[in-house]
Amino acid sequence: MKKHFMVLTCAVGAAAVIAALFVMPRVAFGQGEVRQPGAKYDFDFKGQKPAPAPRRDISGVWEPAAGAGAGINANGAQQMPSDGKPEHELPFTPEGRKAFVNNKPTYGFTQVPSALTNDPMPGCDPQGFPRIVLHNAHHEQILQTATQVVILYQFNKKWRTIWTDGRKLPSNPEVPAWDTKGSPPPEARFWGYSVGRWVDDYTFVADSNGFDDRTWLDNAGRPHSDALHVIETYHRVDADHLEKTITIDDPKYYTRPWVALDKLPYRLQSPSLEIPEQECVPSETAKYNQLFADPAAGVKH
Repeated sequence: MKKHFMVLTCAVGAAAVIAALFVMPRVAFGQGEVRQPGAKYDFDFKGQKPAPAPRRDISGVWEPAAGAGAGINANGAQQMPSDGKPEHELPFTPEGRKAFVNNKPTYGFTQVPSALTNDPMPGCDPQGFPRIVLHNAHHEQILQTATQVVILYQFNKKWRTIWTDGRKLPSNPEVPAWDTKGSPPPEARFWGYSVGRWVDDYTFVADSNGFDDRTWLDNAGRPHSDALHVIETYHRVDADHLEKTITIDDPKYYTRPWVALDKLPYRLQSPSLEIPEQECVPSETAKYNQLFADPAAGVKH
């Protein structure tokens, strides 16, 4: 295995192989717990009582508190996985269900062999938000300025800007544009347009719209339209913990809003902890497809 290289596979039927391919840091194992190198988790501080939370501060380097795998959701959004259970059936509109059926994910209840997928991510197209969190949440670094909250993500070394300067979300998410002077021409974005506000001293809420509808919501092929509105809630529980909730509101594809992530706890890390690389590499994807994915699906060249 190459350094920083991991292929995740699972079987479909007797022979087909499903894979997600990306470059990611190796994890260290100890006493049954899994960690990213240098990270600290709640199981390292059993019985310790954290100090009170600072006011209006969610800055820092954060990692899922329960362990390195706590934010990885291969089979779809953590609260609503694609597992065939009735309670996890999403409230699709007819248009939304049609879009979902047309997606061919390599994980979840409707999975197909990876050679047959139309998932844009294995080819290294931008996965966008909120999939970056609903699929593969690892280290995140949050930076706060007077006018912005900036989030740096480990997966594919991406970032988002949540504006706190008082601007409004685009009034028409299908033709999105800022209402600020000198803003660029209207265009849909893989990462959306985001604004945020403090609702109390320990709760920050961000709203996003204006998304490019080519992206998926999660790894299981859940779709979204250009009307998507995402609500993020960040609650600072104490000095060491932050909880994140994500709600999906898309009136074109879903009959009601639904919670995709519910109070996922993160633990504050050392300010010197470096966010490692975890890149999508097209040449490695092509090699995997040639050696494994295509033969498993019976695809001949």
